[in-house]
Amino acid sequence: MQREPLSRRAVLRLMAAGAAAAGGPGRAAAEPALLARPIPASGETIPAIGLGTWRTFDVGGGPAERDPLREVLRRFAALGGRVVDSSPMYGTAESVVGDLGTELGILDTLFLATKVWTSGHAAGIAQMEQSLRRLRAPRLDLLQIHNLLDWRTHLRTLREWKQAGRIRYLGVTHYTSGAYDELERVLRSEPLDFLQVNYSLGEREADRRILPLARDRNVAVLVNRPFSEGGLFRRVRGTPLPPWASEIGCASWAQFFLKWILAHPAVTCAIPATSKPEHLVDNMKAGTGPLPDAATRERMAALVAGR
Repeated sequence: MQREPLSRRAVLRLMAAGAAAAGGPGRAAAEPALLARPIPASGETIPAIGLGTWRTFDVGGGPAERDPLREVLRRFAALGGRVVDSSPMYGTAESVVGDLGTELGILDTLFLATKVWTSGHAAGIAQMEQSLRRLRAPRLDLLQIHNLLDWRTHLRTLREWKQAGRIRYLGVTHYTSGAYDELERVLRSEPLDFLQVNYSLGEREADRRILPLARDRNVAVLVNRPFSEGGLFRRVRGTPLPPWASEIGCASWAQFFLKWILAHPAVTCAIPATSKPEHLVDNMKAGTGPLPDAATRERMAALVAGR
């Protein structure tokens, strides 16, 4: 009789049990180091797996809502994670990161990235000051212009803030391929440190122009929506990983999807979002071990496209 494929939760339980057994009684198995990538503007390296906060960190102040996120953030830092990305448009996410990071005593170890998402010079400054307060940070590692909204105005401010030491890096973001013409113009005309775009096995449009251009312009790339907002998991639901996935160190579909992204030479860091500690651990494992070569990436893409 054919067995039903294991759910992601069941796979993660088996992985955790195996890791505990490998470590022996009372000992945790040694965690492999996370892949790190350089920021072209400076040469500073950051881990290739970060943490997004859209939807997942937009919660209230009660323990039932915050306790799982505290554990997510704790494990993220313990596993070597640093890049945490947020935005004023993500509800309470900035405040939750700031509060929990302070409670855990890890805020200084994080690479804090957020965005400005409003129109006008004064409104932009007010929003950026608010982000500093919410994140409880004296300065930000990265401030990005969200979806290119009023980007000419805000880019002037970001350059002033960078010069003053209030931010370390600046960049722009967009989430839709319909904006790629404008995004390309900005990339070609303005010196930027970072670009954030959606890119995954379900959304490959950035492959054509944006990622190659970012690499040519020495711009670091953060990748959001690496699971196509869950669409990739729905596409492969009920399908076991192919046996050859183990050759690139994949023990779950999440790792399969993330390793495909990380193998692109322009990608600096992928930022999957989650509110579940076990999913966080699973995601982080994608930043360890081998990555697929070009031929294997195409094999991975063909497999998912056929679902």
